[in-house]
Amino acid sequence: MGGAQQVDDLTTFADLLDDAPAASGTGRAGKIALIVFLVVVLATLGAGGGYVWWASAAPLGAPAVTSEPPAVPASEPASIRLPTTGSMLVSASGGDAYLGPDASGAWVSSGGDEPRPIASIAKLVTALVVLDRHPLASPDDPGPTLTFGEADADLYDEFYVRGVTIARMPEGAQVSLHDALATMLLPSASNYAVAVARWGFGSESAYVNAARSWLDANGLSSTRIMDATGVDERNTSTPSDLLALGKIAAANPVVAAITGTSSISVPAGPGTVTNTNGLLGVEGIDGLKTGNLGEGSFNLLFTSDLDVGTGAPLRITGVRLGGTTHDSTDQDVVTLLQSIRAGFHEVPVGSVGAPIGEITTAWGSRADIVLARGASLMTWSDTPVTATLDVRTPETFADGETVGTVTWTAGPNTTSAEVAISGAIEEPSLWWRLTHPGELG
Repeated sequence: MGGAQQVDDLTTFADLLDDAPAASGTGRAGKIALIVFLVVVLATLGAGGGYVWWASAAPLGAPAVTSEPPAVPASEPASIRLPTTGSMLVSASGGDAYLGPDASGAWVSSGGDEPRPIASIAKLVTALVVLDRHPLASPDDPGPTLTFGEADADLYDEFYVRGVTIARMPEGAQVSLHDALATMLLPSASNYAVAVARWGFGSESAYVNAARSWLDANGLSSTRIMDATGVDERNTSTPSDLLALGKIAAANPVVAAITGTSSISVPAGPGTVTNTNGLLGVEGIDGLKTGNLGEGSFNLLFTSDLDVGTGAPLRITGVRLGGTTHDSTDQDVVTLLQSIRAGFHEVPVGSVGAPIGEITTAWGSRADIVLARGASLMTWSDTPVTATLDVRTPETFADGETVGTVTWTAGPNTTSAEVAISGAIEEPSLWWRLTHPGELG
């Protein structure tokens, strides 16, 4: 190389004075001595200009990128509020992805699965068995007409003296099957239950035989029916059988429509009849049947489309047996449903700017990798939240460059957030390049 080239190189080296580290105790003089020494060595080797050019332009080793998904603290388990007396059994359809594979069957329970008196829940069996023999085309179909005779009218007095719920049934009155079933189910009129059973099967005993066959055919082997009303305490069933019965009843359009109605008018018979299920519309409850034989024996077989904030309600079927009073039984059911809903919650899974990694270089420049936005995820109870991180090699290593995505999953739900560079990776100085040839490509 000529002298002019060497002068240019010396000029370039002089420009390094601001970058070169000061030798201890020598200051600027030490820097100059170090640079001159380097020039002499390189010139001696005949490589001064070539080396500078190569070092200033040689590719750098890629910055090191390290990262890991952000940790998500575990949530507290849901506290399902179940009564401490009697029994309760609940299933939740539509929530299998949240609640597990058993969600469509028995989900939460208390008090065991022993048979208990079901009282007027037996009338739900009466309705289903009669409709199995005499189906209605739709919930609006009035069906055949029942004409009440003297024996039917006598039922009013018979149940009246027994202190059982009844509804007006004038001799000679004509009522549609639909309205007779509604009067049996809504106010739980026992005289209408026997009248409907007699009409459907010729006698109450014939109805009982038909009911037992129907129960066997539907796999309800733990349910015992003695009459059409449930007044006899020997009408018993288990919570698991009643849960299955509730699903059968809810799937019957006529029964579901009637039991989901607050009141109807039956002009030819009792007039306006009102549903004994005062929880209709509360916590999504839309059926099915109350029953009691006095204090300590209050029951409710219920269904609910429970809004839990996931976009689709849970279809709840449940039974409460052996409640102390009508009001306490209702409160037990409401408390349970509220506790289920409270178990669904938004989990904060990441906050904007949270560091999840870093970019480092051999020449000491660094930057953080952070979440570009915050995120939260709907989940149930303490369902684990898993996070996966996909980070790609940055193109510019510039502040704000998006370099990947974090995806969180819990049950059926997922959410994601982009990750970006916070802080810029600076180029190394020429001095660093000249003094670290092993780091250059």
